[in-house]
Amino acid sequence: MLKRFFIFIVIVSCAVTAYGQQLTRVAVVDLPRVYTEFFQESRAVREFAERSARVQSEIDRMTREIQNLRSQHATAIQQDNQAQMTRLEAEINRRTENLRAFHATRTAELENERRNLAQSQSFLNEVHDEIRLIAERGGFTHVFNIRDTPGLIWYNSSFDITESLIQGLRNRSRN
Repeated sequence: MLKRFFIFIVIVSCAVTAYGQQLTRVAVVDLPRVYTEFFQESRAVREFAERSARVQSEIDRMTREIQNLRSQHATAIQQDNQAQMTRLEAEINRRTENLRAFHATRTAELENERRNLAQSQSFLNEVHDEIRLIAERGGFTHVFNIRDTPGLIWYNSSFDITESLIQGLRNRSRN
């Protein structure tokens, strides 16, 4: 009878220990590093950069057209062609004003988009989704941000999922 009781205690102890280990599997992540390294590579940032480049290309095109008109205006001055000079001055002024308005509008739009992008909920959701996947695959029950955990004094680097998170986000953004 004592032997059965002892075996029962050992089995219960093993079960409790195994169950307790499952509940305390913890991982850490360095979120500021993730944001710094990955954010610049994210799809939203690439799309923003493409839009910025298109706006800049349009500004450059408009500027070249104005410069071309100024060159024509200089030629008209040399030829003393008053009608051509007057027409070109009016066209230069109209296009310069259009360029200013375009630049002001688009710059404000891009700046607003840049601000929104930095606080993008979709980007944050993407990060949290990837953390969840890594935690589920690794059997982690808790994931702490290294920078926001004041009570964290030491951790084993084998539980740092920062690199896995960055790689997972890079893989997601390529798809």
